[in-house]
Amino acid sequence: MIRLALFGAGGKMGMRLGANLAKSPEFETVRVEVAEAGRARVKAAFGVDCVSAEEALAGARVIVLAVPDTAIRAVAASVVPKAPPGSMIICLDAAAPFAGHLPERADVTYFVTHPCHPPIFNDETEPAAKRDFFGGIAAKQGVVNALMQGPEEDYALGERVARAIYAPVARSHRVTLEGMALLEPGLSETVAASLLVVMREAMDEVVARGVPPEAARDFLLGHMNILGAVIFREVDGVFSDACNKAIEFGKPVLMRDDWKRVFEPEEIRASIERIT
Repeated sequence: MIRLALFGAGGKMGMRLGANLAKSPEFETVRVEVAEAGRARVKAAFGVDCVSAEEALAGARVIVLAVPDTAIRAVAASVVPKAPPGSMIICLDAAAPFAGHLPERADVTYFVTHPCHPPIFNDETEPAAKRDFFGGIAAKQGVVNALMQGPEEDYALGERVARAIYAPVARSHRVTLEGMALLEPGLSETVAASLLVVMREAMDEVVARGVPPEAARDFLLGHMNILGAVIFREVDGVFSDACNKAIEFGKPVLMRDDWKRVFEPEEIRASIERIT
């Protein structure tokens, strides 16, 4: 088995990843957690004790940093210099690596992997999978991976780790680190999350203007389903002339003409700097 050191094992992501790693026949997982409450969660969930960083790093082939973006710089500064030569350090988000927060060390591999989360359009039939919105429990999801630094043959190992920690995985996509930063925070947070917040605020507005809350919610979520199916080619359909006219008028009211500048390198970098 491949020795894998999981840092932040008692946190939200550490517990998610740890549950899947506990089922993996390929990886021998040793867990590191600094918080007493986190160590207690690990013990209760997996029946094992967390170990010191030094013990976890001894002989580790893979080191997963399951810590918040704001903590990556400090944790990496402590962990990376002690990592065995040839080991792989895995980050779960592109933000800190893109911002240059990983120490320079030529004899280790840096690999970044992030879940796509289960898609809106899917073929799940089991109740547990249908309610697994985050992924990593029962619903299939995609993952994106970037080999930031290291030998090409290490990509396969990093992808196997990604498939294990985010299981069940339907598709695995290879991207560059820059591409991953365009996906998040660019596409998923700056654009998608912002627009979804606006949609929720719009629903609240029609409720405030007298529409019953249940009617507004059913109407919006139902239209999101069919409109999304048409826009993303899940079905062979077109919008009505009235809908197209509404889009023609509504888009310039809601969106600035230069909104795509959020994908410019300087905007992506500024966004990442704000969250790290």
